[in-house]
Amino acid sequence: MSIGEVMTLPPEPDVLAPDGSDVRILLALAGGSMAHFQLPAGKVSRAVRHRSVEEIWYVLSGHGEMWRAGAGDATIVSLTAGVCLTIPVGVCFQFRTTGNEALAAVAITMPPWPGEDEAEMVTGLWDPTPP
Repeated sequence: MSIGEVMTLPPEPDVLAPDGSDVRILLALAGGSMAHFQLPAGKVSRAVRHRSVEEIWYVLSGHGEMWRAGAGDATIVSLTAGVCLTIPVGVCFQFRTTGNEALAAVAITMPPWPGEDEAEMVTGLWDPTPP
């Protein structure tokens, strides 16, 4: 039995998320995984919907907005440091920066991120910035 792992934030992104944000992969356990997301200033993500995972996001820095829609309901949440929000399975979402700096957040995905086919592209509220 392991007593756990320790790591520091990687200096460079590991992958580009399906939504277009830079991802630094953090740690994972059987029930979930954690990652650091960053969207540069002036950028808009692609809108996606997750097929089987739900997420909890915590904004670290920057300013932005997140659109979430599902089951006949839609909302826009202002994103600033300290804001925490959930994205249930099947909810469409899209986010963008609104300030002069990158928007950075950590997110927990439950269960752990299963792979590239998890995110389904959808029509969002804003025109995404090309990668």
